[in-house]
Parts: sequence; C-alpha cells; structure tokens
Amino acid sequence: MNKSTSTASSPSLTPPQKERGQTHRCATNTLMIQGTTSDAGKSTVVAGLCRVFKRRGVRVVPFKPQNMALNSAVTEDGGEIGRAQAVQAQAAGLSPHSDMNPVLLKPNSDTGAQVIVHGRAISNMEAQAYHDYKKVARAAVLESYNRLSAQYEMMIVEGAGSPAEINLRAGDIANMGFAEAVDCPVLIVADIDKGGVFAHLVGTLALLSDSEQERVKGFIINRFRGDIALLQPGLDWLEQRTGKPVLGVLPYLHGLHLEAEDAISREKKEATQHSLRVVVPVLPHISNHTDFDPLRLHPQVNVHFVAPGETPPAADLLILPGSKNVRSDLDWLRAQGWEDYLARHLRYGGKLMGICGGLQMLGCAVHDPHGIEGTPGSSIGLGYLDYTTTLQPHKQLHNIQGRLAQTHQPVCGYEIHAGISEGHGLNTPFAQLDDGRKDGAISADGQIMASYLHGVFEMPEAMSALLQWAGLSSPQILDYHALREQNLERLADTLENHLDMKLILQILGESK
Repeated sequence: MNKSTSTASSPSLTPPQKERGQTHRCATNTLMIQGTTSDAGKSTVVAGLCRVFKRRGVRVVPFKPQNMALNSAVTEDGGEIGRAQAVQAQAAGLSPHSDMNPVLLKPNSDTGAQVIVHGRAISNMEAQAYHDYKKVARAAVLESYNRLSAQYEMMIVEGAGSPAEINLRAGDIANMGFAEAVDCPVLIVADIDKGGVFAHLVGTLALLSDSEQERVKGFIINRFRGDIALLQPGLDWLEQRTGKPVLGVLPYLHGLHLEAEDAISREKKEATQHSLRVVVPVLPHISNHTDFDPLRLHPQVNVHFVAPGETPPAADLLILPGSKNVRSDLDWLRAQGWEDYLARHLRYGGKLMGICGGLQMLGCAVHDPHGIEGTPGSSIGLGYLDYTTTLQPHKQLHNIQGRLAQTHQPVCGYEIHAGISEGHGLNTPFAQLDDGRKDGAISADGQIMASYLHGVFEMPEAMSALLQWAGLSSPQILDYHALREQNLERLADTLENHLDMKLILQILGESK
C-alpha cells in the first residue's frame, strides 16, 4: 500500500461520490491546501498559514483528513496522529489532538497498513479491505471536522498526495472528496524545483471534474530559486490558460527545517575531523526518523543514513531506529550484513543505541503471537541486551518526562509501541520516568543503550549528555524546540511577503 496505489479502484473521471444528506456546509472559515504531487509543500504551507493567522490573533486549527506516514506523534488525548500535524499544531499554538488527523495509515508492507482512526489502531488492512472501509473512515473524518469547526474560527486543511490520482477518486476522503463534502475552497501547490511545474498544475486541473475545478481558487508555486522576472511570462500564461490566479511564488528556503511526513533528508553536512559520526540504517519499515533531526542539525554531529545496499562507514555511534515491522526489519538487517558490522563496531569501541523498534531488536527475542506486524511467530534478536519483547494488540501511547538514569539530565519524549519488554537487562534502565516507571536498558559495560522514547534528543541537556557518552568531548548546546520556533516564524514571514494574503482572506471569507 503506497500513496499512489493504496486504495486502487476502477479509473474514473467522475467526481467522488457523495452520500445523500452527507454534504456539510462549512461551519468555520475553511481552506484546503492540495498538491500536484507528494512532497509538493502542502505540509509546509499549512504550517506557515497556521502561524500567519495565529500571529494575527485568529483561533486557527490544522486538519488532515487522511494521512499515510510512519512518522507520528502522541496527542494530548492519548491518540496517535501524523508528525506533520503535530508541527502544524505547534504553529497554531495548540497541543496536538487526534481530531487534527482522524485517519492515519501506517504502512507495514507493500500492500497493507495499520489503520488508525481517531488516534486508535483499528486493525491491519490490505488495500482492497481499506477501500471497502472508506465509508466508515469518511464518517470519522466528518465527525472530527465538525468538532473542530465548533471550536475554532479558521481551519487550514492539508490534502494527501495528489487529487488527480484517477485510481483513488472513488470514495475519496483525502482530497476533493473531502472538499466537496464540506464545500470548502482549494489552493493547489506545485514544487517548481522538481521541474515541469506548469504541466503539473494544468494537468492536475484538467483531471478534475467541473465542480472540483470551480472549487480551485488559485495556485501556489513552491521552492523557486532565480529571477522572478524570468518566471513571469509563464505565470501570465498559466493564469490566462486556466483562469486561476497565482497567489504567490515561494522562494526556496535554504536551511529551513520542519519535521517531515515521510522523506528522509539527504542533505549532506560537511564533516570535520572533530565531528561525531552517527550512522543510522534506513530500515524498509523505518518509523519516526524525525528522532534524528536534532542530531542532523547539531553543528558537531554528522549523521549518515545508510540506504539498502550501501556499505556503512565507520561510526562513533550507531543507532537502530524505530520500525513498523520489527521482525521483518531484523531479517533485512541480517541479509544486508549489519550483524557483522555491529560486532566489528562494538569490538573497536563504538557506541550502540536502539530506539523503540531498535530497542526490541537489541534484545534476545521478539515474539508476535497475535500477528500484530505480520505472520504470527518469533524471531531471534541481536542478543546484546538481556530481555525479550512480546507484541500486544494494544499500543503504548504516552507523552513522557523523566531523567536520564545515570546522569540525571531531564528528558522528554513519547512512546508509540505495541511491544512489552521483560528481562533482567531492564534492571539497569536508560531513564527514570516521572510517572514512576523505568525506561530502556544500559549494558553492563556502558557501551550499549536502548530506549522506547522517541524524541530523546530534543532536550538540550539530555542530548549533550548522550553526545558525551558517544564520544564528543565538549558538545555545544542545541535547543531544538527554540530552533523549530525560529523556523516557523521564518516560514510565516516568507508567506506574508510572497503570498497574496488579501486574496486568500477574500477566498476564506467567501467560503463561510
């Protein structure tokens, strides 16, 4: 199951079907941001608009009807939503809530995904089963939309992938199907850095029904670098051809960091002889790789994501990341030769850490008697720490605060896992939590650490302590939360300067 084929149906150019009596007139000012492709900039534009309107004193809320992502966050009501919606909530000055992303799909194979509705995992479904489930998912989406509409003045909605995926149009709840159901205007974003921006925009519009085309109120061109005067003839042609205004051309913002929905950043940072070398294998089902964003942004750390088939380089610290399918990814690690690499890495004094699924891999065994992540069964772990993990039907979803057990620096993060780990290796924990529980494990020689906490590097003091443990003698302090705020402010400034906000406000006013 993937973004372009996950719910395949017969090709159709007809608009998404509406259930009789199911059209909802906007109860609040609602604007939907759709894109010509995945990674066109929808998440970024929604986050930026949320911050723009927050600064103007508007009670604004982000919303994404359906998301497919392995990067997720725990909400204030104890649910699970896409990580991008948590960042958008921060942009709006809100705590994340499960209504902000009522349907989340977390792929666990090429054709299937775990389906999460209103923050809770419902079941694993293959693509066709989810297609049949869409009427139920649609009701959940509209329920969340109505609740948020009653609480906020404005809603900025993010679409998913592209609205012009012909095979996904029947029963759509992620793009135009949602926009038609709530009768809201749509802006379409295209990434000019990918090339073919005019073909993307004109082609997307051409594949929509008449009513959907009418719903599109304008275009936003994203990631432009160069002289805008050279682009102007194309903009004039686009407006004349489509009858739709270009509401702005956003510049390529070098160094802008907002947590990604899916894509792992491949930006290279120049390493120095004093950089701490961190290596992370890109597992087939890697999840919450945003855990490593604070490390990527640290001036003294060089993070290398090792792709399949790539020879891993020498490292000071190797981190096994989270996984949506731990047993399958364990098999993959072994097939790729990582078991020998780990043994050599430790033999030469390197440090090893596991986060969530990585913690489970470092133990003696992973048992999945209920088939939570695939075929029921058990797998032998890497055996570096003395505990076993059994996957359970109900997830552990917690926002966490505590202290590192050995050095006592404050740590915060969140737990999203189905496994329960038990064994003597947990008697020397990684962290002591404020709720009285202990988290994770540390090996007897102190060379290996494991934790269930995502976001463990976000607290400045905790990150510095962990970098010292990994071999960095005098780590600089990096305040990741402050840096994210700076990026949101920079993004909002850019949107204020490069979008026709007067016209956007007019479009929003007409939608009410």
